[in-house]
Amino acid sequence: MSLIQLADVPLGRLLVVAGHLASQRWNRYLAEEHGLTQAGMATLMALAEHGELPHRAVAELCFVRPATLTGIVDTLEREGLVQRQRDDADRRSVKLVLTTAGQDRVGSLTAAIRSGRPLTSVDTDPAKAAVIRQFLLEVIGGDEKTCGPAGGPTC
Repeated sequence: MSLIQLADVPLGRLLVVAGHLASQRWNRYLAEEHGLTQAGMATLMALAEHGELPHRAVAELCFVRPATLTGIVDTLEREGLVQRQRDDADRRSVKLVLTTAGQDRVGSLTAAIRSGRPLTSVDTDPAKAAVIRQFLLEVIGGDEKTCGPAGGPTC
């Protein structure tokens, strides 16, 4: 029995592993540096981009069910990052609003995202970065029929 070396793993599987590891690292960074989950960040960013919104609209923007968003907002509200406000016209409707602390948190997140801090040595080489970017864009925008053994190259 021979052990499989990482260099022997098909490109598609490497992409899955890399995506998984990048997600774990991103989530750890969000938690340690910003005190947020991915879902909390998405909620803050949606409110920052669109302003105060009804609970249901934020859930749609964040691709979660309204019931799921309730727990996320509970946490953000405890942290002082968002507020729930009843709609004066319809008391059944709840709008979500960023607080000043929430706006500050979005500002620090945005600055971190735009900092251009390299993730790997590839980020420091524009030619390599361009090839990887093109590859990722093709994978993301690719047709499912072209992926896998039966349909052609591995995605």
